[in-house]
Amino acid sequence: AILGPPEVNITSCPNCINVTIKLPTSHSRAKGKLQSLIDIYKELHYDITLKSLDGEHKRQQEKTTEEVFSTVIEELYPSRNYCVSVLVTASLNKHALPSPWQCVTAASEPRPGYHEVAVAGAVCVSLVIAAVLKCVHAAGFILQDKSLPQTLV
Repeated sequence: AILGPPEVNITSCPNCINVTIKLPTSHSRAKGKLQSLIDIYKELHYDITLKSLDGEHKRQQEKTTEEVFSTVIEELYPSRNYCVSVLVTASLNKHALPSPWQCVTAASEPRPGYHEVAVAGAVCVSLVIAAVLKCVHAAGFILQDKSLPQTLV
C-alpha cells in the first residue's frame, strides 16, 4: 500500500513557519472500523523538505505517534517565501507520496516596543489637539458666549 500524501497546512510566525501535518487516511479496516495509520504502524516517520531562494533543504527525519501534529521551523529569514512538502513513511512501508508544496512568507520580527510607541504617539497628538482647541476657544474664535455689539455685526 502507498502511504500519502499527508494533509499539510503552514502558517507564518516571526522568523519561522508553523507546519501542521495530518497523516494520510488508511483504507484498512478492522472489525468494520477504518483504522488510522497509527493503529496499523504504531509509529510513523516524516520528512519535511523546505524550499526557498537558496534551493531545497531536507530536514532531519522525525517520528510521530499522533494523527495530527505540528512542528515549527525556526531561524528563517523574515519576509522570505518558503515552501514545504512532507513525506510520511513507516518502518515497514517506504512506499509514499509527498504532500503538494505549500508556501508562505515568514513573518518579520515585530520591533520591540512598537505598539507602546504608537499608543504614546496617539495620546500626545490628542493632547496637542485638545490644547489648541482650548486656546482657540479661550481666544473667542469658536463657541462664542457673548454676542457681538451691533456695530461690529
